Amino acid sequence: MIKRYRAKACIVMLLGLVIALIASGCSSGGSNGGPAGNTSGGSGADSGASSGNSGTQEQADSGPLPVQMIAGLYNEAPDMNNEFWAELQKRLNVKLDINWIPSGDFDTKLDLILSSGNLPEIVAYPNQTLSPSMISAIKNGAFWDLTPLLGDLSAYPNLKNNLPPNALKYLSMNGKIYGLPRTRSRIDEGLNIRKDWLDKLHIPVPTTLDEYRDALKKIVAADPSGQGTFGIIGNGTIVSDGDGTFEAAFGAYKPTYNDDGGLIWHQLTPQYTDMVNYFRGLYADGSMAKEFSTMKVAQAQQIESAGRSATYVRSIKWLYGFETTAKKAQPDAQIMVLPPLKGPGGYNVELSTAVNGGFFISKKVPEDKVKRILKYLDASASKEMTDFAYNGQEGVHYNMVNGNKVPTDLAKQINTTSLGASVLALTEWGKVDDPAAPKEYNDEKHKEAADYEKVGVINPFLVLHSDTWSDIWPKYSDEWESMVTQAIAGKISMDDYKAYVAKLNDMSDFKKAYKEFADAYTYIK
Repeated sequence: MIKRYRAKACIVMLLGLVIALIASGCSSGGSNGGPAGNTSGGSGADSGASSGNSGTQEQADSGPLPVQMIAGLYNEAPDMNNEFWAELQKRLNVKLDINWIPSGDFDTKLDLILSSGNLPEIVAYPNQTLSPSMISAIKNGAFWDLTPLLGDLSAYPNLKNNLPPNALKYLSMNGKIYGLPRTRSRIDEGLNIRKDWLDKLHIPVPTTLDEYRDALKKIVAADPSGQGTFGIIGNGTIVSDGDGTFEAAFGAYKPTYNDDGGLIWHQLTPQYTDMVNYFRGLYADGSMAKEFSTMKVAQAQQIESAGRSATYVRSIKWLYGFETTAKKAQPDAQIMVLPPLKGPGGYNVELSTAVNGGFFISKKVPEDKVKRILKYLDASASKEMTDFAYNGQEGVHYNMVNGNKVPTDLAKQINTTSLGASVLALTEWGKVDDPAAPKEYNDEKHKEAADYEKVGVINPFLVLHSDTWSDIWPKYSDEWESMVTQAIAGKISMDDYKAYVAKLNDMSDFKKAYKEFADAYTYIK
């Protein structure tokens, strides 16, 4: 989360110019996304945007729709001809040509694609928050404004009935819809802990942040892994894939306004500063990995899978894999999802918007094909396709035994990556259940996370845009992150850190950005 606005100022300026030129050359004056005069099938050249567009509409509709896209890769690159992908394409009547990009490299690779002008037909953007270059591309006309094509959604019943609340608002800019959601569940990340270690050391399951801190201190001192047990690990942010679970507990997501009525960036609120001080205490206890600020995702996950970490923040559906691997060295390993922990500003549950990025259609695609793509994406949002996306095909990926879906060996074809080509319908446990896990395991995780949706909160800044912020924050984000790291590690005092934050918040550009955030917030709240 801390790295969402990494410095890209120079790249964004260049992209803005390049994309503007691309857009002007690819749309001949069409308004609201209409490609006036563009009836030749759209020249995508190397991008492949023109594939399948020759001939009459009747001819095009007679067979599978060829679709080229880029999407995030979270597992091994899939075999697009395996049982899962062959059936998915058959049901949706599409032929998918997907360039899978490792999720950690996605924004960097997308920057290069945007600057080259070789946009695929669809960019399946894999993150809740759009990068500055993606925002710039939208504003400069690289993608279709879908608003007039979607209309009242009567032609797209699944999009109308099955999407998360405000999903299309979250993918809008200036009141215009530019993307369709990659729908997930609202319950996503969870703070977990080694339940077997709690039991071994006679430590009660924590219910508050203070109890959690005390439990970690005892676990690290006892070193139950026998390999130098980590308390809480990190991977280049503060604690894991994001520090949002703790921000929620400290109230950093509650709208906080300055004296001018501006909405203060969540990481520069007093509540976030209190969270930094909490981590300072964990670090002083020896419960935070000393490498928390530089640890890579792969390193953090390896430590968790090796059974050396007491606690980690990740999408709950990953826990079965972590636990299964840890059991190879520690047969009693048991990773539980902690119940909501009470903090000074709420509970430590960050809910997802359930809109984990979106599908954006290149302006190079002609209107008749855009309409067919929208039909495909609408079909992918049906409840039937959603069940298939998460569970696969009966008799192939699972068998029904006593009314339960029992995974087969082919269930491994279904994972985070395999969800990347479908809109999907909103589902409660989509980011909790592991299709490869026994039903009893998934049911246990339902119980552990049962109260998450009741007490959790959403980070509003995931979907708020400010041009001023996009320009100004990259100039300070690295410096600010260094100050956070130094404050946690005890290299500067908390008073020094507070003074630094106050200096930023008092700058005119920051105040201007906060006013823009406040205006944007009125549209989504």
